[in-house]
Amino acid sequence: MPNRPDYLACWLGISSVGGTAALINTRLVGRSLAHCIDVARADHVILAAECVDALETALPHLDRVPQIWSLGAGGVGADLDAALAAADTSPLSSTVRGDVTIDERALLIYTSGTTGLPEAANVSHRRILSWGGWFAGLADASMDDRLYDCLPLHHSMGGVVAPCSMLHAGSSVVIPEKFSATSFWDDIVRLDCTVFQYIGELCGYLLKAPTSGLDTGHRLRLAVATDLRGDIWEAFAARFAIPRILEFYAATEGNFSLFNVEGKPGAIGRIPRLLAHRLPAAIVKVDADSGSPVRDEDGLCIACAHGEVGEAVGRIGAADRGGSPFEGYTDPAETANKILHDVFAEGDACFHSGDLMMRDEQGYFHFVDRVGDTFRWEGENVATSEVNDAIRDCPGVLDASTYGVAVPGADGRAGMAALVVDQDFDFWTFTEHLAHRLPVYALPIRQVLPLAGGHRDLQAEEAAADPRGI
Repeated sequence: MPNRPDYLACWLGISSVGGTAALINTRLVGRSLAHCIDVARADHVILAAECVDALETALPHLDRVPQIWSLGAGGVGADLDAALAAADTSPLSSTVRGDVTIDERALLIYTSGTTGLPEAANVSHRRILSWGGWFAGLADASMDDRLYDCLPLHHSMGGVVAPCSMLHAGSSVVIPEKFSATSFWDDIVRLDCTVFQYIGELCGYLLKAPTSGLDTGHRLRLAVATDLRGDIWEAFAARFAIPRILEFYAATEGNFSLFNVEGKPGAIGRIPRLLAHRLPAAIVKVDADSGSPVRDEDGLCIACAHGEVGEAVGRIGAADRGGSPFEGYTDPAETANKILHDVFAEGDACFHSGDLMMRDEQGYFHFVDRVGDTFRWEGENVATSEVNDAIRDCPGVLDASTYGVAVPGADGRAGMAALVVDQDFDFWTFTEHLAHRLPVYALPIRQVLPLAGGHRDLQAEEAAADPRGI
C-alpha cells in the first residue's frame, strides 16, 4: 500500500505476534512483484485499492496465490476493515502472542540481488529495536519532536528507522503519501515539524524549487539521512536555515553503519583510531575490472590507504571481537555470495557491502559508487542483469547491455541500454514491454540502437510522444 499510518500498524501488529511481514515496493510490477511475493512464501497479502492493478500484473506469474485482504474501498479480496471491526479489541493474551524472541525474524525488506531480481533480507526484532534506539539517540529525539517522513515505507530507512526512532523517543511522525517539492514547506510549517528525513535527491529538488517565504519560516532543527552530495550540502543548509545535518551510511542487510555526527559536508561518517578495533567497518582494495578483492601473497585482503578507493566491508562475528552479525537473506545462496572469507586473517569473514568508499586523511568515510553491475537511481539500487533480462525478452531484440551513467546535476546514475536489434524491433512494443516488466526507476532513460551508418538517438525522436519519458 502507499505511505499511510495503516502501513506501520499492519507490520507492527503482525510482527508482534511472531509473524513475518514482507514490505513490498509499490513500484514493482509483473514478474518482479511476483518474485517478491513468492520468495516471502506469503500466506496473505494486504492490498490497498490503489495497488490492485499492480498486483493483477503479477498474478499470472505467482507460484501460488495467497489470501488477499482488501484495505479500503474499491479493493479486491476479503474485507480487512470488516474483519478488524469484528475482532475483539482487548489486549492479546500471551498464548496468542506466542513465544516471540528478540533474534527471530520480524521483517523481510528487499534489496537489489546479485542475480538481478530483488532479494529479501532478514530483519530481526533485535535489529528493529537497535535501529530505533541508535537513530533516536543520534537525532537527540524527544517528546517535543515531530519527524516528517516522506520516504517510502517499504524501505528500511523510511519504514523502520525513522518511525521506530520517534516511537522509541515518544515523539510523533508525519507520513505524507509521497514527497512533493511544491507542498513540502507548507507541510513542514503547517504540521510544525522539527526533523526531516531525506535522501540526497530530495534536497536537490528543494534547492531547484522557487524561493518562498516559508524557506526559513519553520522550526526544523535537524535534517537526517543519506546521499547528500557535498556540493549541495552547504547550499541546502544555508538557503533553508537548517541548523544541523546528520548524514550517515547503512544498508538494510548490512552489519555496520557509519555516522557523520560532526557535520563535515560530503562525508558519511568517521571512525576514530582508538575505536577502530571495536567497530566492524573497513575498506579493502578491489580489482577495477573484476570488482573482486585484491589479495596479498598470503591470500588475505589488503586494506586501503587514506585517499584510496575500495570496497567497504563489515567484519562478521561477536561485537566484543570487533565484529557484528550478518542475518542474510531468505536465499542461502545469496547469503553466501555476500560473505567474504579470509579477509584480514585466515578463517575470518566479512560482509560484502557492494559499495566503493574512500577514507580521507582525517578518517572521514566518503561514498564513491556501487561495485559491479548495479547502479543507483531515484534512491533505488538497480541490478543491470534484471534490466537486461527484461530487454532481451522483447521481440526484435538480439542482445543488450545495460549500465549506469552519470547525469550532470543529478544524483546517482541513470540507466542506459545499448541494443542490438533486427527488423522486427518496434519502439512502441519495446516501451510497453518494459513498462510491464520493470519498475519506473529501473527503466533506461535512453536507448541507443547501433545501426549501419551510426547511432540513432531515440530520446530525441520519441521522448516527446512517450508518456513515460523513456
